[in-house]
Amino acid sequence: MGKRIFGYSRDKWKQMFNGYLLILPSILALGFFYIYPIVYTLYLSMTDWNLLAPIKRFVGFANYKWVVTQPLFRQSCANTFYFTFAVVLCSMAIGLFLAIVTNDKSRFSAGVQACLFSTYVVSWVAMALLWIWLLDRDFGLVNIGLKALGASPVNWLGSPDVALKSLTIVSVWKNIGYTVVFFLAGLQDIPTEYYEASMIDGASRWNQFRYITWPLLSPTTFFLFTTMIIGISQTFDIVKIMTGGGPVGSTTTFVFYVYQRAFEFFDIGGASAAAAIFLVVLVILTAIQLYASRRMVHYERY
Repeated sequence: MGKRIFGYSRDKWKQMFNGYLLILPSILALGFFYIYPIVYTLYLSMTDWNLLAPIKRFVGFANYKWVVTQPLFRQSCANTFYFTFAVVLCSMAIGLFLAIVTNDKSRFSAGVQACLFSTYVVSWVAMALLWIWLLDRDFGLVNIGLKALGASPVNWLGSPDVALKSLTIVSVWKNIGYTVVFFLAGLQDIPTEYYEASMIDGASRWNQFRYITWPLLSPTTFFLFTTMIIGISQTFDIVKIMTGGGPVGSTTTFVFYVYQRAFEFFDIGGASAAAAIFLVVLVILTAIQLYASRRMVHYERY
């Protein structure tokens, strides 16, 4: 046997060196584009900087104390919580229903699936501009339709009571295609033998869904729920284009609040503190989901 260094042979050290050398570019990219911005944001959150002055005065946790006392910050938290979970749950529920309905090999189903997914591939900017026109209070097609039915027009984007719900509906419409694709993939991965055996036993459609489809779709459901929570909670484009956070802050989300503090009020310290709080919230939510997945997600293969 050759000489061992710290318990490993030279060949083993060589293999480890080559392995780390291969992943070094990914590690550098991760550190530069992810780790460094997070660390620098945490540093900025403890400074008083207006983005223009060269000197950053250290203020400790003063920015955090100030941010959490702001009514608009608390409102943005409530708006983000409502918007995120409403969009995610509605998109997944509707997407699962449509995936089950269109889960066959007919041309009609293929066309429906293509139409559903087309809403997702359209950019947020183009989609937002389209819906601004559709939801216009005076000339929008939605209100024109309501007038034709004898109903009163609704100020979809200008009313504090309705604006956030309007953005939620638009976001659900856009994300349904995303959930349909994943649920279809999950449904088509379930062996048909399970359904054939359940039919022989006299199981109803509901029991097939409850005891076969839903448990075997749990990995897909967990993946969609986790990724969509992270993605939807960072919504910015639709808020910026359609409402600008108004009226009266009723559609201001967490990320839009950070944007306003940083680039409209030039409060980099406050914006960084809010971003740091947002990061902690996302980490906690992800940890809770990972913990829950141990009991609720079935990864065993058939």
